[in-house]
Amino acid sequence: MANVLGAKIKELRKEKALTLEQLAEKIGSGKSYIWEIENKGVKRPSAEKLAAIAKALDVTTDYLIDDTQTEVSDDLEKEVFYRKLGQLDKGDQDRIMDMIDAWSKK
Repeated sequence: MANVLGAKIKELRKEKALTLEQLAEKIGSGKSYIWEIENKGVKRPSAEKLAAIAKALDVTTDYLIDDTQTEVSDDLEKEVFYRKLGQLDKGDQDRIMDMIDAWSKK
């Protein structure tokens, strides 16, 4: 059986130009942990680790675990954007909305 989760993580990590060490540091794990997920498929990350990996790679956990979804869709990119926007404080959210409003009036 193919290791779809590992392949997705590896592809996304490389697209973001992250080394194994850099991704591991972002999620609070070791390099060998990421390597095993990517290459062996034996490790099943906990929900907490999976969420951390998804956040570090700017995708959703649903995308990572869905074996049928092989490309990052526009909807997924929007979902990640909204998640990031929601994590900002109200003042930063308002400034971003002001910028969007200004750009959309061109």
